[in-house]
Amino acid sequence: MKNILIPIFISVMFAAQCQAQYMPQIPQATLMAAQEAIAQQQKPTSEVVRVGIGTTNFGTYQYNEITIFGTGDTQVYDNRMLIGNYGANKEIKITYKSGLFNISTPESSETVTGPVQITSNFGLLGVSGLKRAGKQALYHGAFELVPNGENTFNLVNMIEVEEYLKGVVPNEMPVSFGLEALKAQSVAARNYVLSPRTKSSANYDVVDSVASQVYFGANTEKPLSNQAVRETEGLVALYGWDLILAQYSSTAGGYTESYSNAFSDPKTKEFPSSEKPYLTAKPDIIWQTPLNSEDAAQNYYKSKPDAYDMRSPYFRWEKEWTADELRNVLKNNLPAQSATGFVKPSFKSGDFLDEISEIKVLKRGNSGKIIEMEIVTPTKTYKVLKELVIRRLFTKDGKALPSANVVFDNIKDENGNLETIHAYGGGFGHGVGMSQFGAGFMGAELHRTFSEILQHYYTGIVLGTKPVIISSNNAQKEVTQRFYTKQKFANLIIDNKFSVSKIIVNINGHEQIFKLENGFMKRTEIIDISKYIQTGENVITFYYPSDESDKKALRLYVELVKQNDDEFIR
Repeated sequence: MKNILIPIFISVMFAAQCQAQYMPQIPQATLMAAQEAIAQQQKPTSEVVRVGIGTTNFGTYQYNEITIFGTGDTQVYDNRMLIGNYGANKEIKITYKSGLFNISTPESSETVTGPVQITSNFGLLGVSGLKRAGKQALYHGAFELVPNGENTFNLVNMIEVEEYLKGVVPNEMPVSFGLEALKAQSVAARNYVLSPRTKSSANYDVVDSVASQVYFGANTEKPLSNQAVRETEGLVALYGWDLILAQYSSTAGGYTESYSNAFSDPKTKEFPSSEKPYLTAKPDIIWQTPLNSEDAAQNYYKSKPDAYDMRSPYFRWEKEWTADELRNVLKNNLPAQSATGFVKPSFKSGDFLDEISEIKVLKRGNSGKIIEMEIVTPTKTYKVLKELVIRRLFTKDGKALPSANVVFDNIKDENGNLETIHAYGGGFGHGVGMSQFGAGFMGAELHRTFSEILQHYYTGIVLGTKPVIISSNNAQKEVTQRFYTKQKFANLIIDNKFSVSKIIVNINGHEQIFKLENGFMKRTEIIDISKYIQTGENVITFYYPSDESDKKALRLYVELVKQNDDEFIR
């Protein structure tokens, strides 16, 4: 992925050419050293992600014109060929029509086919009028304008993952939650962006809104969240050899839910979906029994027991509707939610909805989250599945229910007619994986580390670097990873199913050759490399041995926190 930052390297060469042309008094050796320093500074140190940037209110990701500036000298390229160099804060208007980009300033105009790339040496990039968190949005990395139709284009921010995360973490979690919670959030966010996914557009990997994860750029960075990103550099949460789907929500309500009970299969739409063993229902207080019965759920959500996220304003909440009010709410919301396929029979706009007789819960998850329920009327009964559908059906004052961890009281008059429906609930969001308020409490109040927080919410995980493959393939002969650790513990985990005889590893500048087992049954090997690890940032490079068969390969990662079955790790 690193080659998509070629415009940056071209800009380095351009700057050097300018120096050579206008400052001939500089010795060639000094100029070459300066070029090398610039190139090293600009060289990507982590993977590069392509982020689709939306308009101020995220109304669209399609543009037909845009005005861009850089806080430093700004370079514009047509398909990576330099076509202009502009001063700091110079506004560059770019329009797109009939397959051509027009790039103009009051002094010049250029028409090109694109894609158009924009960089700003030693500066940040911005779009005039584009705001995030009430401020002018600014971005690290490079911009690329990529056609997505005859008269529209996408604005893509090409940025290293570690820089990208600095613009994500403080916008996904309040910095007031403290360093350890922010570090846990950093790992979860890194998992998200590095995980394989079906892209919504061929032009970018993720978007900058809640449709992916909130990314507001450099102008929203905070020192503490930047520290959290830096002190978890390169770390991801793994289950087996895979990056986990690191789900998180604001508030679980004291008991997280299993993935299968909250989400449908993204491809087949089956619900409940297949289980994910690291996303299983778990109470904050270990002696809390499951809440999958109606009595247990009623008792739990009508009370305020001790829990990690009990300081959330959504830890417990209540809603109430009159029977007529709820009937109108459901009549308005049923058509849209029927379109999801999780309301049966389907209810279309204009259909008649009889008076509500009862709201009846049929099935709950271990957290008490509703999995299946019925809306009962004298003439028809509607079965409703899935927590998000339930939340969006039962709106109050135009807002969805905070969560589906909810119990209903059907209050009837003396004639047995439904009069009022009262809801008692807990939590905000889907309640699967990490509770952000819970993480904040665990870090700040219980003094748990980020790894303890993660291993509480994600069952059976380890923390380490992203698994990579090395082989004789030119793109895989050499792989470098960077990671940060405060503990001088590290295991090199190797999947050696092809019986490679050795591996060459450079750890913080020291090259080591490790012999590997060749036994047919010996596949996963563990090599303790703790003595080569330093506190802080580490750089490790794996080399595939040149004398090994070109039909073999190794898969590997560095394990930095082991799986621990205890409630808290050391």
